[in-house]
Amino acid sequence: MQSNWNRRDFIKKSSAATLAALAAGAPIASMLSSCNSKKKFSSTADTVILLWMAGGMAHTETFDPKKYVAFEKGMKSNDVLSTFPSMPTALDGIRFSEGLQSIGSVMDKGTLIRSYVAADMGFILHSRHQYHWHTCYEPPQTVAAPHIGAWIANQLGPKNPVIPAFVDIGQRFSVGEAEELKAFHTAGFLGNEFGPFLIPDPSQGLESVRPPVGMDSKRFEQRNKLYNDLISKSPVGELGSDYQKESLKRSMEQAYMLLNSPEAKAFDLSLEPKESYDIYNTGRFGLGCLLARRLTEQGARFISVTTEYEPFVGFDTHENGHTRMVGMKKMIDGPVAQLIKDLHKTGHLDRTLVILASEFSRDMMVEGRPDAKVQEQVSQPEVISDLKFYGMHRHFTDGCSILMFGGGIKKGFVYGKTADERPCKSIENPVKINQIHQTIYHALGIPEDTQYEVEKRPFYTTPDGKGKPVMELLG
Repeated sequence: MQSNWNRRDFIKKSSAATLAALAAGAPIASMLSSCNSKKKFSSTADTVILLWMAGGMAHTETFDPKKYVAFEKGMKSNDVLSTFPSMPTALDGIRFSEGLQSIGSVMDKGTLIRSYVAADMGFILHSRHQYHWHTCYEPPQTVAAPHIGAWIANQLGPKNPVIPAFVDIGQRFSVGEAEELKAFHTAGFLGNEFGPFLIPDPSQGLESVRPPVGMDSKRFEQRNKLYNDLISKSPVGELGSDYQKESLKRSMEQAYMLLNSPEAKAFDLSLEPKESYDIYNTGRFGLGCLLARRLTEQGARFISVTTEYEPFVGFDTHENGHTRMVGMKKMIDGPVAQLIKDLHKTGHLDRTLVILASEFSRDMMVEGRPDAKVQEQVSQPEVISDLKFYGMHRHFTDGCSILMFGGGIKKGFVYGKTADERPCKSIENPVKINQIHQTIYHALGIPEDTQYEVEKRPFYTTPDGKGKPVMELLG
């Protein structure tokens, strides 16, 4: 089905929802399961780390390789399924695409999902599918939907009152689709105190937790007091409802508390031993994984680390798919594996749920999915005469891979399957986003029918409260 959706619609309607959230009163907690003994269960995780492969990571080029076909001028595009040979992993019979051997070596500690199916939303925009993955709600929404990290921060609170409960690492908002990306980097109606503590560049993380250069502590304290006075004395509606203003004040108090705490050293990557630093130092994503590990050790609740979405960069491989993937694998392979090893060594992996995911996959020939094709956005010749056409270019939503480690997730487990021939779609145990979210919430001990009343309507963690965890993934 074709949609008339465009970026302007997304920005306009998402901005309207955000403004409505600011103007609205306090959401009313209505956690039905809290009074239902049958819903009570023990958590297996305290912390979540989301490793976000922004831009559409091709499953056949990463964690679900198919038949390898080497590049040759004059080859048929339809014959190409994987542009890298496959390599063995720590799991018998399970292979990953070449270049991901380090991650493959730690798969005995986690679960591989090979059957995630992204939503059908008409003409595909990365930011719309990323909004859906991170909030579990399809845009547009009349209510500002909270990010999954905000839900977790709201429901569980900070593990360490000094460390922000929700930290987002690596995404700048000075790149393409910036306004659309901002739409889901928010706590929505839950309030600013549950929103993300943004660190665009992990190598400059320390600068995020100290006063600006040239400002002494006394002057900073004066400005902080003036800021709080401004919020308190502003007319009703100017800076949001009373609830939103109080939430904003609490978020500033938390940030101020962090500035003066010894835990702020966790943001200083220069304190990491050189041997460890060098393993993680593959760029901003790798250093983001290092910062995530350090913050986990200090008590962060939810941490997102992204390869960063920027149109036609990173995993957004609209051309030169094969050559671009070589560089992306070098960026993620060592740091992701080392993060798992380090958390396992210190015992933190037992209660830390690590997830590696992307908004959708890619295929050279199919845009969308076979039975719900959408307007093609990339020209792929039937016969390949140039290396730039060798690789996965189009947006494919019918078969995606997700990795999960720790926090009660099964070890050495594979769930779901995709077809070995094009279209390489999910053919066993398809999984959708509400199931992924509820599996995460279940591991954290958050009941599946948790909800708030917003504008006199229930708003659940997943739409209509109908999402169910995939219990087969849990050990």
